[in-house]
Amino acid sequence: MFKILGVNRVVVYKTNCSMETQRALNYYAQTGFVEEVPWSLSEFLSVSDYWSPEHNPGVLHYFGQIPALNDCLYRHMYQAKYVAMHDIDELILPQSVDSWVDLLPLLEKNFGVDKCYQFENNVFPNNIVLPPSMPETKPPAQGCWKSVTGVNILEHLYQEPVNLRNVGKSFKIIVNPQAVFTTSVHGVLKSTNGCVWVNRTIARMYHTRSQQQTLLKPGDLIYDGRLLDYSKRLLTAVNKALREIGLLSGDHVC
Repeated sequence: MFKILGVNRVVVYKTNCSMETQRALNYYAQTGFVEEVPWSLSEFLSVSDYWSPEHNPGVLHYFGQIPALNDCLYRHMYQAKYVAMHDIDELILPQSVDSWVDLLPLLEKNFGVDKCYQFENNVFPNNIVLPPSMPETKPPAQGCWKSVTGVNILEHLYQEPVNLRNVGKSFKIIVNPQAVFTTSVHGVLKSTNGCVWVNRTIARMYHTRSQQQTLLKPGDLIYDGRLLDYSKRLLTAVNKALREIGLLSGDHVC
C-alpha cells in the first residue's frame, strides 16, 4: 500500500516478529524498499512492553518507541524530504488526491513548507466485518488470503465515530525532518515552525485495530469505502508479493 501511495522507503524498527513476517521483511529489504532496524533494547534495559507505564513500568516506554521515533528522525534528516511516523496498523490516506506524492505539495500550498502535518485518527475495528452499504462496493478481497496470517484492510470498511475525548491526542504526523528537533508518539515536542491540523476531507489516518469504543453497536459504525479506490492495484501487488515470498500458492490467488 505504501508503494501505491508513492513512498520511497519504509523503515521498520523490529523488536521481534514471526517467521512469516520476517520472510516478508526480507523480500522487501532485497528490493531496497524496506530498511530493517533491530530494536531489541530489552536485552540491555528493563523495557515496558505496554503503552501504559502503570500496567508495566520500565526504564523505557513501550519497547523504546520514543527513542525509535527520534532515531528515525535523525537517521533520515538529510536523506528524506518528508518522514511519516506511524504504526504498522495505521495508514495516512489522502481523500482528494490518490498519493502522498500529490498530497504533500497540496499541504505545502495550503499550510506552508517545513511544517509538521497532523492527521486525525479514525479507528476501523478489525473484529467487525459488515456488508457494505451498497452491493456494488463489495470488497473484492473479502474472504481471500485465508491461509495468510494478518489483517486484510479491505474487509474492514466501517469506522467508529470520532471520539471527541481523543481529538488532539491520538493522531500521527508527516514532517520535514530538518524542521524538527524532538518528536513523541503523537506529534512533535520541539520544532522550528510548529504543527498544523490537516482537514479530514484532505487526508486522515485509517487505524485498523481492535475495537476501541467497545460499547458501540454495529449500527453506530460509519461506512467508508475510500480504500476500495485502491483495491485493484492493492490486490494485484499483494498477490504478486505473497507468491514471490512463498506464502500463497496459485490456487489461492484472489
